[in-house]
Amino acid sequence: MKTELRPEMKKRIAACYRQVTMNAFVLSVLVFSFVRPGPVSAQVHEFTREQMEIFTALNPYGRFPDGRPMIPDAVIDSVRNLKIQTIEALEALAMHKYNNSQFDGGWQSLIPGEKIVGRAFTVQFMPPRPDLQEGIRNMAKKNNTMPVSKSATIDMLQKNDLAVIDLYGKVEGGLPYVGDKLAYYIWKTTGTGFIVDGGIYFLETMAQSGIQAFYRGGSPLTNTGSAIVTGVNIPVRIGDAVVMPGDLVIGDEDGIVAVPPHLVSKVIKTTIMNRRRDVWIKKAFDLGRYKSSEIYGRMQEPLQTQFNKYRETGDPQYLPK
Repeated sequence: MKTELRPEMKKRIAACYRQVTMNAFVLSVLVFSFVRPGPVSAQVHEFTREQMEIFTALNPYGRFPDGRPMIPDAVIDSVRNLKIQTIEALEALAMHKYNNSQFDGGWQSLIPGEKIVGRAFTVQFMPPRPDLQEGIRNMAKKNNTMPVSKSATIDMLQKNDLAVIDLYGKVEGGLPYVGDKLAYYIWKTTGTGFIVDGGIYFLETMAQSGIQAFYRGGSPLTNTGSAIVTGVNIPVRIGDAVVMPGDLVIGDEDGIVAVPPHLVSKVIKTTIMNRRRDVWIKKAFDLGRYKSSEIYGRMQEPLQTQFNKYRETGDPQYLPK
């Protein structure tokens, strides 16, 4: 006897199928999947242009040939000129439900007190494993290419790119990402520097050159292991921060933060308004006429209106008098 499924059951089965299909797609992209040939096709992880556009669908700017979001240089320069702090960016991101998954602290930097800002170019490394390496070599042979090396990824960098390197936090016994000469090349090519969740070497020479970098520790070449490139311009986890290719990344004394392209303009606007807020509040305190609860709590009129107008416009006529 043939059983006819009820319409409600058919809908539930179809929904489950769509969910399973999407989960399988995401898994195929992010977890050791081989994709169609491309400029870096001998990798375990790589987005096709179509996949990059799906995962960065909210990007309001142009794109590089591989689909990576291209935040304009002028926008990046605006963030630099404003000297936006990671904490300020986080405050703006929290308004859009992007919280601590965008931030990681506890970094060392070559030049303390100097910020780093750029467009994320992500590279993922993994410890060598024979069958993984063999698979990468076979894929490269099939595509008539060569396995992508560390130097090849460095050669892909462009102006205002910020190399964000997932070296799985390894310092002792790991593979240091670069020494002073390749670091100098990165700096001169991008104008930014790099962030490495791992080790680097020749730190003093790098710092003397004026290069800024965020890293986990120094590692002499006599105490190193090896690592292989397994992904280029894919989502990476750097400490507690999730970084997508094309994100605007800011690094300072507090840590690093990744800003999705579609929220960059909002971070800029919110930072400007919040700085005006702080100026207004401190100016009120300077007058010595108000209790903290009158200003830092619920304000009464006409103070509230003056505060709102100054925060929106920055016009000095609305400062407390």
